[in-house]
Amino acid sequence: MATKKQSKSRTKAKSNRPKLSTAQIGEAFRNPTYQMVFGIFLVSTALFLGGSFFSYLLHWTQDQSLVGQTYGEVLARPEIQAQNALGKLGAGMAHQFIHLWFGIAAFLVPWFLLISGLRLSLRVSLQPLRRSFASSLFLLIWIPSLFAFVAPQSSYLSGASGHFYAAWLGSLAGPIGTLIVLLASMLIYLAIRFRWTADKVKGFFGKFKRPEKKELQDPEPHLEVKDDYSESLASKKQEEEPDHQEDIESLEEETKEEPSLEFELETQAEEEAQASEDDKPSAPEPEAPSEEEDGTYFEIEQKEEEEALSASEVNRKVKEFGPYDPTLDLSKFKLPTLDLLKDYGSTNITINEEELASNKNKIVETLNNYKIEISKIKATIGPTVTLYEIVPAPGVRISRIKNLEDDIALSLSALGIRIIAPIPGRGTIGIEVPSTNPQMVPMRNLVAGEKFQESKMELPIVFGKTISNETYVTDLAKMPHLLMAGATGQGKSVGLNVILTSLLYRKHPSQVKFVLVDPKKVELTLFNKIERHYLAKLPDTEEAIITDTTKVINTLNSLCIEMDDRYELLKNAMVRNIKEYNAKFIARKLNPEEGHRYLPYIVLVIDEFADLIMTAGKEVETPIARLAQLARAIGIHLIVATQRPSVNVITGIIKANFPARVAFRVTSKIDSRTILDAGGAEQLIGKGDMLLSQGSDLIRLQCAFVDTPEVEKITDYIGGQKAYPEAYKLPEYKGADEDGNTGIDILDPSERDALFEDAARLVVQSQQGSTSMLQRKLKLGYNRAGRIVDQLEAAGIIGPFEGSKAREVLIPDEYALEQLLNHEKNKE
Repeated sequence: MATKKQSKSRTKAKSNRPKLSTAQIGEAFRNPTYQMVFGIFLVSTALFLGGSFFSYLLHWTQDQSLVGQTYGEVLARPEIQAQNALGKLGAGMAHQFIHLWFGIAAFLVPWFLLISGLRLSLRVSLQPLRRSFASSLFLLIWIPSLFAFVAPQSSYLSGASGHFYAAWLGSLAGPIGTLIVLLASMLIYLAIRFRWTADKVKGFFGKFKRPEKKELQDPEPHLEVKDDYSESLASKKQEEEPDHQEDIESLEEETKEEPSLEFELETQAEEEAQASEDDKPSAPEPEAPSEEEDGTYFEIEQKEEEEALSASEVNRKVKEFGPYDPTLDLSKFKLPTLDLLKDYGSTNITINEEELASNKNKIVETLNNYKIEISKIKATIGPTVTLYEIVPAPGVRISRIKNLEDDIALSLSALGIRIIAPIPGRGTIGIEVPSTNPQMVPMRNLVAGEKFQESKMELPIVFGKTISNETYVTDLAKMPHLLMAGATGQGKSVGLNVILTSLLYRKHPSQVKFVLVDPKKVELTLFNKIERHYLAKLPDTEEAIITDTTKVINTLNSLCIEMDDRYELLKNAMVRNIKEYNAKFIARKLNPEEGHRYLPYIVLVIDEFADLIMTAGKEVETPIARLAQLARAIGIHLIVATQRPSVNVITGIIKANFPARVAFRVTSKIDSRTILDAGGAEQLIGKGDMLLSQGSDLIRLQCAFVDTPEVEKITDYIGGQKAYPEAYKLPEYKGADEDGNTGIDILDPSERDALFEDAARLVVQSQQGSTSMLQRKLKLGYNRAGRIVDQLEAAGIIGPFEGSKAREVLIPDEYALEQLLNHEKNKE
């Protein structure tokens, strides 16, 4: 019984022993003292192995009898002596590494241990560790194989492993094949190691070409540098006193060769591969705490400012890693193909000469009835509308022709005509007459067109065809926001699908993201299939297509936070817009460790804006106005559509910030003036007939047609490909009713925010307590971040508000913070 109890107590004692976790091991290894100890151990091992290997090459024949015995017997008997300078242990290790394993290549092992030990102990970087390890691993196989193939009798050159590799290769490929494999593998290694390219190889062999006479007569570049340097030194001499003349002359002699040396180094840097990031000496870590006489530890920590990358370092990074490619995460993604769009056959316009002649005669006759003479008339045929351009006779007032709009429509028996008096830039008056046989404009024909495929625009959109039957392509990034309006069934939803389809056919998922708002819940549901490719949404949101008004408000405010964050990135990068920022990031001139990232364009699409205004009002209008005013430069663009273009829906603030507007057919002139600030939209014939206003230009277009089955095929094609793990996450935003923190007592620790401790640690780490910092780092709304700041002040972590000055952080380090938090938890 006693033994059983003793065994149970022993097992309990073993189980109660603290287990050493991986994190604890890693933390211990990061200790500077442990690093020094381990580094000394590696350097000592390297010196021991190196000495034993050298001595083995001289005395291996005398020590051959020792290595044939068992290690235990040899080490245990002191009367057995070895000729190796490092004794019996050195002889045994050298025999193992050189004779049984790697041959002469075994010297790579102490070399790698030496540079690793020096890097750990003294922070001396002779070679990059990763590159040295990979090179050593390759050469430990290649060198023994080569010596076994060239000199099979020399066992100390190749080792047993070399004979094995050579014999194995010989059985596979024969002697000639073995030689080819050895040469090819070495060339591949050298190409990877020194980053060979075709230009470098051509440049290397180009050095052996005989220079032309003209080149020999030209002064070398370093001579020009030397002259400039001497001139500056001479000017310095004149300014100095005569007593220092000798010192200046000696300085000139010492530094005279510096420019040429600099030129040689630069030339060498162009010819050779640049060192990787690992070549740079690592930043010095804070010294270990020193023990004073009274037993206390005194530690000094000094943070150095981060050095900016020079032009040469940036060029080295680009040469070494290449420019950043945002499409690498989905490198095999394929843009939609043309066969996903329906082929409606040829869409060439058929000219009905009888109809053209009849309309021309009726227009001339109607004008003659009112004593208006014209000197010239010209017809331009479009897909749905024909433009008749007339040149009135001298002395005819344009207003008289403009007032005859209804009379001309009556004589032509047309659905509705539109008179442009005058046509800007042409000096003519235009009369747009609907065709009796209008033709459709298929989306496939426009997407396949040269104008769309070869456009260099950031966000190209192919709207349709003009009156002159030309494909119209515009850039959403330059609009920069689009306001669409039109009566029910006149083509707004098809127009939105045309815009989205245009971007899907030209932009990679890493380059553009969509935020889709669909209060009607049925128009944009097909795009759910591309959620993890192209859509953006709030965190912890199930559906990417936003239909709930509350989520719309949160999403708009989240986009405002994203806008502020992006402007902060642009400010730090010292650029003006997203195009310059991404170009700088692709060129690897921005550091991701400082928060920089590639910024995709974000396109916000709202299908029925009037419904949001009716249900939410100012809560929706305010963030949309902010985005419309500011978001252009950072790549957030808005497309807002509505059925009812009334002044209480499209307010003055919104109109002022939406310079690009599209009007489909509306019911009255008032609606046309509301959306376009001009009439004409009430005279459209519907079914995609639209007016596009960009500034002072007003262009009539026939919108392209893309049917719902075509959109479904495109989304199925994209959704079937590999996607990102999740949709693009927008910053978190929670209103006052969602925080669960309204009316809380900031002095009560039990009612603190869920992110209070994370915010406290962030503030103490950065020694900066501000609402804007918490918004950026924790991706919070302004109200919630402000309440957390109040709670931090109440807890004594930060000081009170001091106007424009930053709040003082009262907790010096994380250890003191943890003590404070644990003390408050114990009080609870």
